[in-house]
Amino acid sequence: MTTTRYGIKDNQVRAFNKYIRVSHQKLNLVCDLVRGLPVDRAVDVLKFSKKRVAGEVLKTLLSAVANAEHNKNLPVESLYVKEIWCGKAMTYKRIMPGPRGSARPILKPYSNLTIVLESGVAPTKKAAKQENKSK
Repeated sequence: MTTTRYGIKDNQVRAFNKYIRVSHQKLNLVCDLVRGLPVDRAVDVLKFSKKRVAGEVLKTLLSAVANAEHNKNLPVESLYVKEIWCGKAMTYKRIMPGPRGSARPILKPYSNLTIVLESGVAPTKKAAKQENKSK
């Protein structure tokens, strides 16, 4: 496997979603639900999640699947979520009037989301734990 641009291998694809109107802590809770899952299972988990931001994560995941199909001709059945992470973007700062002429801050955070899919067999959690113990 040769590494191409940005450290992405030939059997990997990625997708971004920038400026999602939610804090990165809330987005990370949804990211933890699908990390390491096969794509079809991850789609099911996101469709039935009660979190508001799950729709944005699902949209990004389907975009990554479309990238794999169209750009790299990878089989969709063998894709799994190799990496998924989020980070802070920008924060709108607003002011709300407070008592006795003071002001209270209102922070409106935005987040970025990155998903990397890989073609192959998803490693099981048992195998990953055994690898960590042997190291």
